Amino acid sequence: MRQPAVLALEDGRIFHGESFGAATVAEGEVVFSTSMTGYQEMCTDPSYHGQILCLTYPMIGNYGTSGAHDQSVRPWVSGLVVRHHSTRPSHYAATGSLEEYLAQHGVPGISGVDTRALTRHIRSVGSRRGVIVSGETGSAEELVKRARSARLPSELHGVEDVCDRRVDVSPQHRDTGGGNRVVVIDCGLKTNILRSLAARDLDVVVVPYSATAEEVLALDPQGVVTSPGPGDPEDAEMPVRTVGAVLDRGVPFFGICLGHQVLGLAIGARTSKLKYGHRGGNHPVKDVATGRVYVTSQNHGYQVDGESVPRKEGWRVSHVNVNDGSVEGLVHAERPAFSVQYHPEGSPGPEENGYLFDSFVGMVERQAGKGAELAE
Repeated sequence: MRQPAVLALEDGRIFHGESFGAATVAEGEVVFSTSMTGYQEMCTDPSYHGQILCLTYPMIGNYGTSGAHDQSVRPWVSGLVVRHHSTRPSHYAATGSLEEYLAQHGVPGISGVDTRALTRHIRSVGSRRGVIVSGETGSAEELVKRARSARLPSELHGVEDVCDRRVDVSPQHRDTGGGNRVVVIDCGLKTNILRSLAARDLDVVVVPYSATAEEVLALDPQGVVTSPGPGDPEDAEMPVRTVGAVLDRGVPFFGICLGHQVLGLAIGARTSKLKYGHRGGNHPVKDVATGRVYVTSQNHGYQVDGESVPRKEGWRVSHVNVNDGSVEGLVHAERPAFSVQYHPEGSPGPEENGYLFDSFVGMVERQAGKGAELAE
């Protein structure tokens, strides 16, 4: 028989359910994702570090888990909230159940929750601190007090934590043989970003978030990518300085999610926290230049403030969120640099935005060609 469990929020709202996964306490910022599949990819996304994730799709765990779906070396969610979790997964590639996977990695979950009510509450009041407690939970007052002391991702050493355990680059990603060298600054790297770059015949070198501009430029990169990651972008001081130097040197640059926010700070724009963030695989984003709308995968709680973008210096907003008008991309009129707030690597999510990696490769090749002409 399963133990009862409780999700308590700092504002006094309490949700009851049953415990699954690890028999331990979770604390963090309670957020939600609207993705219908990809629960393992979400759990292993480093950007969820310090967060209790509520999945709005009602049936979770039905296709099990497999190591091929991991986006990093371990799950980073503090806890998982679902309506129903499947105890008997069915998929030819499954190697275990979601419950076994969470228990193995020490992540507690709560099922049987009215996730629609929880999501509507978060949309109304914004993301909140919370705790998941199973078994003897204590009084409602004690639970709420405990929730109020939960630490937010911005109060953790977010990027430092996830990069200390970052995925190593496998040989096929470390050197693809003679392609243009691209340095990836790891702020919370997802495996599919490496796969997406390596699939385009790039020589990929990964450096930690703490790498200085001198260290990055000493690798003689033909391009630089800054990865997604958790926490407040204003805490990513070293990547901001490094990206600023990369831009000054004229090296092609591509920022993804946190990397987009890092670019914003590097050019003098401001960032701010969204009420409840954008998380899911179905967010519409409009390309300002063409008017075309793309369905995107997203996971972020911060934004670049549109009015702070230094347009007089050649920077402009390239993409906007159709739902709320927030900035989803930046590009320079002349410099080889751009960024997007969403995830072109998907995992989980639509794959139609992979063209952005192609755009980056084209930018790298053009810049490398200019360098060769100057050398002659």
